[in-house]
Amino acid sequence: QVQLVESGGGLVQAGGSLRLSCSASGLTFSSYAMGWFRQAPGTERASVAAISRSGGSTGYADSAKGRFTISRDNARNTVYLQMNSLKPEDTAVYYCAARRTVAAGTSFRSRDYDYWGQGTQVTVSS
Repeated sequence: QVQLVESGGGLVQAGGSLRLSCSASGLTFSSYAMGWFRQAPGTERASVAAISRSGGSTGYADSAKGRFTISRDNARNTVYLQMNSLKPEDTAVYYCAARRTVAAGTSFRSRDYDYWGQGTQVTVSS
């Protein structure tokens, strides 16, 4: 049974930082590209960042560029999202997702992902 478990969310002031982690089990982690998505109340789920199976390729939504960094540790079956210079508009539930693929690249499309975590709340106060 595949499980993705996010952690690291919480309440932070604007300008602060958080590091989200997503621990995966029940799958061959290195066979999966990974992504982080977020969903604020009343909005659709949106891509934040994505990383290839090896970690050699990453991509970011415009809102995340220059502030967020996605990384992964295949030995620990974990993907991370370092978020710096947080803004109130970053407030959302953050989800990690796994995409089984033989390709070396990334994807920002939620429909490409096979498994999802339960989400972790990030709240940025002004």
